[in-house]
Amino acid sequence: MKALQFLTTPDPWPEQLGEDAPPLLRNLSTTPMAMRELDHPTLLADDWLVLDTDLCGICGSDSKQVLMDFEDAADSMMTAVISFPQVLGHEVVGRVAATGPAVTSVEPGQRVVLNPWLSCAPRGLDLCPACEAGDLSGCWNFTHGRLSPGIHTGNAVEATGGFAEAVPAHQSMVFPIPDSVSDEVAVLADPWSVSLHAITRNPPRPGSKVLVYGAGALGTTSVQILTQLFHDVDVGVIARHPAQAALSRSMGATVFAHEPREALVEAIAEWSEAPLLQPWEGLPVAYPGTVEVVYDTVGSPLTIEAAMRVLAYRGTLVQMGVGSPGRFEWTPWYFKELRLVGSNAFGFETFEGETMHAIDHYLRLADAGRIDLTGLLTHRFALADWREAFTTIVNQGDTGAIKVAFDYRGAGRPSGLGEK
Repeated sequence: MKALQFLTTPDPWPEQLGEDAPPLLRNLSTTPMAMRELDHPTLLADDWLVLDTDLCGICGSDSKQVLMDFEDAADSMMTAVISFPQVLGHEVVGRVAATGPAVTSVEPGQRVVLNPWLSCAPRGLDLCPACEAGDLSGCWNFTHGRLSPGIHTGNAVEATGGFAEAVPAHQSMVFPIPDSVSDEVAVLADPWSVSLHAITRNPPRPGSKVLVYGAGALGTTSVQILTQLFHDVDVGVIARHPAQAALSRSMGATVFAHEPREALVEAIAEWSEAPLLQPWEGLPVAYPGTVEVVYDTVGSPLTIEAAMRVLAYRGTLVQMGVGSPGRFEWTPWYFKELRLVGSNAFGFETFEGETMHAIDHYLRLADAGRIDLTGLLTHRFALADWREAFTTIVNQGDTGAIKVAFDYRGAGRPSGLGEK
C-alpha cells in the first residue's frame, strides 16, 4: 500500500527555498517523511480488523511533528510512549475491509470512524484503573502488551495510521457511522471529542462568560459545543486568521483579535465587564475578573499568560493545546487562586446525564441534527499531494485552512489483507 512514513529518508524537495521563506516551510522541505510502498496491514490478533481509509484528518499534533514546529522537544515525556518508524494519522473514516475471527462488533463493508487510543483492550491486557473508569487516553499500559509503545494509532510501529491506504484497528476502536452522517462530518469526530472531554470535565456555569483561546479545529469545535449545546453561556473566542474568525462568529461567539495582547486583554475586560488594574510593566490584569473558564487550545507561554490575566478570581484555565515551553508571568496563578487543568484527548464522557464514548455522543448528536460543523473541513488532498496539504496549513492565513484531510475515495486502492 502507499503510505507516508515518518523517520525515513525524505523525498527531495522539488524547489529551492530562499532565506526569506517561512521557517515552517523550510522545515517541511527537510522533514524526515516520504511516500513509501509498505506491506498492506495484516490482522494483528483475532480481535483486530483492517480498514480501507476513506478520509483522514490532519491533527494539530501531526502538523507539529511533520513541520517540526517546536523549539526544544528533547526532554518531552512523550518520547517515552511512542515508537518509530511511524505512519501518522489518527482522525480516520474508513470501511471495514477484513475482520479477525473474534470480531463481533462490525462486519466487512461497514463505514466506521476510528477511536485511535491504543489502550489496554487493543493491547490484549486486562483493563487498568484508568481504562476501567473509561479514561482511555490515560491508560497505564501504553508501553506494554502486544504492541510497540504508542498512545494512539499513528505513533506505534504496528498500528499504522491514516496517512496510508489501509489502517489496522482493534474491534473496540471502531464506531459505525449512521447513514445520515457524511464522511466529511464523521471525520471531525476526534477533534470534537477532545473538546467535549475538556468542556464536560470543566463545564461552564449557566449564565457565565467563558473564553476559547484559538480558533483552529479544537477551538472551533469547542465554540460549537459551547454555543450549540450550552445555550445559557456567553462565549468569546480569540482567533488568529480571518476564516477562523468568520466561522466562530457564525456560530454565535464574540471574536477577539489575538494581538496586540494588551489590546486583547482590554477588549476582553470590556466584554466581560471586568475592572482592569495596570502593573508597572506588562499586561493589565482583570481583578477580580468575570471570565470563569478559559479553554486554551494553543498552549503557548503567551496564551497562558494572557489567559491568567483575564480569568476571574478562582477561575479555571483548561489546557488543551501544547506548544513549546517558555517563560510566562505567573503571579496571577497564585494571587487569583486559579485552577490550571490539563485536558488530554477523550474517552467515556458524561453529557446530559448519559455516559458513553465521546465518539458515540458525537455520532448520535450529528444524527439527530443537534450539532452543525459546516465549514470546518476546508481542504482535502490526495495523499500524493502531502506537501501541498501541509503547505496549505502553513499558509492558513492566506488559504483559510481550518481542518485539512487526505481523501482516498475513488483512488482505486487495493483492499483486504496483506500477507502474513
